[in-house]
Amino acid sequence: MAAGIREKQTVALKRMLNFNVPPVKNSTGEPVWKVLIYDRFGQDIISPLLSVKELRDMGITLHLLLHSDRDAIPDVPAVYFVMPTEENIDRMCQDLRNQLYESYYLNFISAISRSKLEDIANAAIGANAVTQVAKVFDQYLNFITLEDDMFVLCNQNKELVSYRAINRPDITDTEMETIMDTIVDSLFCFFVTLGAIPIIRCSRGTAAEMVAVKLDKKLRENLRDARNSLFTGDTLGAGQFSFQRPLLVLVDRNIDLATPLHHTWTYQALVHDVLDFHLNRVNLEESTGTESSPAGARPKKKNKKSYDLTTSDKFWQKHKGSPFPEVAESVQQELESYRAQEDEVKRLKSIMGIEGEDEGAISMLSDNTAKLTSAVSSLPELLEKKRLIDLHTNVATAVLEHIKSRKLDVYFEYEEKIMSKSTLDKSLLDMISDPDAGTPEDKMRLFLIYYISSAQVPSEIDLEQYKKALMDAGCNLAPLSYIKQWNLFSRVMNTGSQFVMEGVKNLVLKQQNLPVTRILDNLMEMKSNPETDDYRYFDPKMLRGSDSSVPRNKNPFQEAIVFVVGGGNYIEYQNLIDYVKGKQGKHVLYGCSELFNATQFIKQLSQLGQK
Repeated sequence: MAAGIREKQTVALKRMLNFNVPPVKNSTGEPVWKVLIYDRFGQDIISPLLSVKELRDMGITLHLLLHSDRDAIPDVPAVYFVMPTEENIDRMCQDLRNQLYESYYLNFISAISRSKLEDIANAAIGANAVTQVAKVFDQYLNFITLEDDMFVLCNQNKELVSYRAINRPDITDTEMETIMDTIVDSLFCFFVTLGAIPIIRCSRGTAAEMVAVKLDKKLRENLRDARNSLFTGDTLGAGQFSFQRPLLVLVDRNIDLATPLHHTWTYQALVHDVLDFHLNRVNLEESTGTESSPAGARPKKKNKKSYDLTTSDKFWQKHKGSPFPEVAESVQQELESYRAQEDEVKRLKSIMGIEGEDEGAISMLSDNTAKLTSAVSSLPELLEKKRLIDLHTNVATAVLEHIKSRKLDVYFEYEEKIMSKSTLDKSLLDMISDPDAGTPEDKMRLFLIYYISSAQVPSEIDLEQYKKALMDAGCNLAPLSYIKQWNLFSRVMNTGSQFVMEGVKNLVLKQQNLPVTRILDNLMEMKSNPETDDYRYFDPKMLRGSDSSVPRNKNPFQEAIVFVVGGGNYIEYQNLIDYVKGKQGKHVLYGCSELFNATQFIKQLSQLGQK
């Protein structure tokens, strides 16, 4: 795991785009020009990892969706990257019959079945295109990497594996099997790409246990099939791993329903909570100036802007886990240091005869920097710095508007106190009834956290009072009826809190381990703890599986993957990252079946709570 999963998945994609041959470093020759045909699943896997420019550098002149109208380009090879679904296979067969491309490199995100492979073979024979189907590959890349240490199973059709889907009261056994198989298929792909066989631990009697049993079986079967095993020889790559295998901890979302509802105070988690942020891209609505329109005129249209927050953005990498006030301060500092260099930018532009913001002209020049003076080479760097400052000024301003208009700092601090059992300086009823603080959803989130974290369930009389206040504030009570049923099942361990607060204006975060982090710590460090002592233990390399809770391996683990069945969030991810910072030489990855913010989670709870 020393090489992060992000790097491994990127390497696998680049090899695929190079016709499944590892690209040669520093080859000066032109790449082979080709088109990339993907479905929405393929698009979601590629877009957080490879930019359009990187695709172009690899010879991809066009990237098109499989089910869009595509013209024939008969003298160009096509690389396909799609799920092996019925409708995708039909469309690929149609492409063969229509002779759209010179040759076809068919890559399946997940393994294709024998019968579907035969369908393609028959179509190729019928279309007289057998020689043009150059390669067919199973890529085992059915998961989305968002960070070096974070992945999520899917973005398309995520409602099929959502918290709601798993926890529906009327779910049938067959439906549950299908959900578990979908999750296991992706986790299997993850470990093939990682090139490691994990030791698996999971809680009993939960969906996480069903995933563990199936994953153990799938890994075991693959290892036994020596001729076709995906975990031998070159895929493992010599010297890539420490000798110790990684630990996979499978936890169920139901062990902690408070954290996904929690208001947060760190940059990335706030962006995800209050803005439209998914697959590392944030979409903002920019108001076009404050000048008022003349009476009766149409209000000005809002500009929509989207920004990619990626690993190459140094500001984001440094500050995504920082408390928001620190981020605001850092943006300000960056801006000031840029202003000091702005005169230099103007001077350089005038030397080069570039007026205004003609970025195109500058990028053309930056491609030929060797021919220009060193002054020129510093210009693209300065402009990139300016671009990032503008980006984070816009994003941070948008976040700040939400914090101010909804008093999110007040909510965050109040929830912290509830979750860490500190004394409250204001009654919960007052918070709910304050018309100036928060949206109805903010109030509902706060109340649910209180309800989940209370040592005793509030009395019926108190509950009625709260419900009236919530309804007066415009809240939908459906999530509460679900949480009430859920609470009966699990009056257990929701006491964890992420931060303890001091002072309001610049809230100081103290490292408090959330439930998911605590569980990982127990299992990774081999600590005995009632919370995790009965977690099941699976080792797919052992000849026979056993229903044991006794780990064979007594040494602490260096590398671990925490995977939340039923959905995860950036608060938990950040908490794990902060935990591991204090542990030298240890690596932790966070994964989840879907990534949701509180709004999306509350919506699922509402649907479950509706009678």
